[in-house]
Amino acid sequence: MEILGGQSFGLDIDSRSRISAADPGAANPGDGHAVGNGLARPRAGGHAVHPRLEAVINAARFHGIALDPREFPCTDGDQVPSAAALSAWLQNAGMWARAVRLRWRQLMRLQDAGPVVLLFTDGGAALLVGANAEHNIVVLKDVRAAAGGCTIAADRLRLEQVWSGEAVLLRAPRSQPEAEKPFGLSWLAGLVLQEKRSLRDVGLASLTLSFLTIFPPLLVMSVVDKVLTHNSYSTLALLAVLLATAAVFEVLLGYARRLIVLVVGTRLDAKLNLYVFNRVLRLPLDYFERHPTGETMHKIVQVYKVREFLTGKLLSTFLDLTTLVVLLPFLFFLNTTLAWIVLACAASIMLVILAFLKPLRRVFARVVRAETDKASALGETIFGIKTIKSLALERQRIALWDVRVADAATWRLAFGRLTNWPQTIVAPIERFLSTGIVLVGAYMALADNSGYAVGALFAFMMLSMRVAQPLAGLARLIEDYQSVAAAVGEAASVLNRPPESEAAFGGLLPRFAGAISFEDVSFTYEGTTLPALDRVTFDVPAGTMLGIVGRSGSGKSTLTRLLQGINRDYTGFLKIDGNDVREINLRHLRQNFGVVLQENFLFRGSIRDNIIAGRPGLTLDDAVIAARLAGAEEFIERMPNGYETLIEEGSPNVSGGQRQRLAIARALISDPRILILDEATSALDPESEALLNANLVRIARGRTMVIVSHRLSSLIDCDQILVLERSRAVDIAPHRVLLERCTIYRQLWMQQSRHFESQGLRHAALAHSPLRCS
Repeated sequence: MEILGGQSFGLDIDSRSRISAADPGAANPGDGHAVGNGLARPRAGGHAVHPRLEAVINAARFHGIALDPREFPCTDGDQVPSAAALSAWLQNAGMWARAVRLRWRQLMRLQDAGPVVLLFTDGGAALLVGANAEHNIVVLKDVRAAAGGCTIAADRLRLEQVWSGEAVLLRAPRSQPEAEKPFGLSWLAGLVLQEKRSLRDVGLASLTLSFLTIFPPLLVMSVVDKVLTHNSYSTLALLAVLLATAAVFEVLLGYARRLIVLVVGTRLDAKLNLYVFNRVLRLPLDYFERHPTGETMHKIVQVYKVREFLTGKLLSTFLDLTTLVVLLPFLFFLNTTLAWIVLACAASIMLVILAFLKPLRRVFARVVRAETDKASALGETIFGIKTIKSLALERQRIALWDVRVADAATWRLAFGRLTNWPQTIVAPIERFLSTGIVLVGAYMALADNSGYAVGALFAFMMLSMRVAQPLAGLARLIEDYQSVAAAVGEAASVLNRPPESEAAFGGLLPRFAGAISFEDVSFTYEGTTLPALDRVTFDVPAGTMLGIVGRSGSGKSTLTRLLQGINRDYTGFLKIDGNDVREINLRHLRQNFGVVLQENFLFRGSIRDNIIAGRPGLTLDDAVIAARLAGAEEFIERMPNGYETLIEEGSPNVSGGQRQRLAIARALISDPRILILDEATSALDPESEALLNANLVRIARGRTMVIVSHRLSSLIDCDQILVLERSRAVDIAPHRVLLERCTIYRQLWMQQSRHFESQGLRHAALAHSPLRCS
């Protein structure tokens, strides 16, 4: 940063930081050098951290938020981060942030606001840490200065030479953010009310249009009573001009109102999409394991039915109701008796619909249940299509689908029949409003001896339907509310589940070394009585290669789930480097873990994008290093486009072993302090497994590794092997010691050794066969 001159005030925001833990870049994002295992630990994509990123990171640290520059979504290290991108990054981290343009007089009022990020025109940045209105100067800190470095005072003239007013304001949220509030009609109403200015404009336009609707009936009344009676052409010409003028204004106002409603609907849709996606991602893994994917998706889709109701029928009905404020008094002015008849008919329609609400609600609940079961069957079929095709289960799935479709159709039909009754009862009342009023008005005109004008009857007829329609629409709105309320309940049953963690900025942010300690840990899955882990106790120091073995159901995968914080309702103490896992920020915890499962999912995109998925700021060179460690480099280079080869949805264009090696590379890309391989080599062919095992020593250097495997031969080189049996920890020791003292481990080893010996004999026989490969 250019020295701007002036007197130093000695302010240092780092000394005011409220972070109690060490710098939470547990993955050491600031190292910028290679570590022992050969995997580069770059800063923001292999380059030094950009000054703008560093300024934002320092400002966030003041508020107790830890940011990793490698998570900034910028693939080009030379690109200057924009104010909007920095603001979005801060908001994703759980902070309140805004990209703004400030003036000098506004800077003078920020002396107690905490650090403000000022973005310079040359791409640099500085932190505004103080202001002195008396001396007309601001106090800045160079983001590249060492901790405790001096601050710099600048006057307006010198600052404006390098600063155009662009800044990022940030602070910790003071109230419950929108994404944390429970989903419901009240939350949706609050979301709509956030657009108060637009809704006010729409209301004013609707009110003006209501006044304009009075002109045509008045003109018709004047034509009938004045023009036709007195043959006045001049009056007719004046009325024509007035009518044309009113029509032009009505068209323009109608266009403006529709445009504003469209903008409001688009904004609400965007906010709703962001809210729903955020809530779904924060649901615990247990929820997705216990609920079918199709059922979850069906319930979430109900949110958009509610949104369409709010921005569609509800908004249009209430806009139409504004016409009542203007038109009802005018109707009573024209004819009090006919106006009361219109109101009585509208009230009758509302009473009929209210009478059917309770039975409609009961039947619609069955419709919702049937539709949910149907969606669940469809989602399960699509998700498991490979199994269905391989086992020829098409007939069984078709039979199930027939049952679900028939059940849904039955209840849909029952609901339709029930809704048909109020519509049938209401139909003659609506017909009377449109035609019966004409007869009553004509009779009143014929029987009127006080000179009731025919023109007034025509005017009343034109306006009565404009009044009756919103009243009838309001009654139908109550009917539609039942389906909307059911949709809200369906969506809320998913979105209002307890989230996996508290706010993103909650919890400890320690620097991990990798020491693991289990102290009398027990855990039982919901819905079962037998514990998955029963008073398990062991500890391993940082940098240990720990193998975990045991028969199926002994608790191996459960142990790794507890380490990752997937399940936190255990008893006892599970600690990493002395910190209880339940007290560690969940996002921070998992960012320092690398996990490879038996079945791994690859996203649609290039191989490079899949490898660096967790660190979008890294480069191709980092992806190559991780792929080399995982033994994936050789097959990637044979691909048509190398690291830019597109992985299709479901990854059908890569084999199971290749997918597994890509998953291992993806886990290594962030250089995690703790790496978990949960049956990660089960899908590998012998050659790939041998290549990976040969690299395990390099991969394990500088980190703790937890390897769950049924193949004991792959665990021989582990520093410690934990033996589990019936949810208990039986023993922990190196391979040779376990063979001598642990009966269960010795039995497992002998069983697999016999298997390998029989395979060796079979291979030897094949080697002497005349059919052997040459």
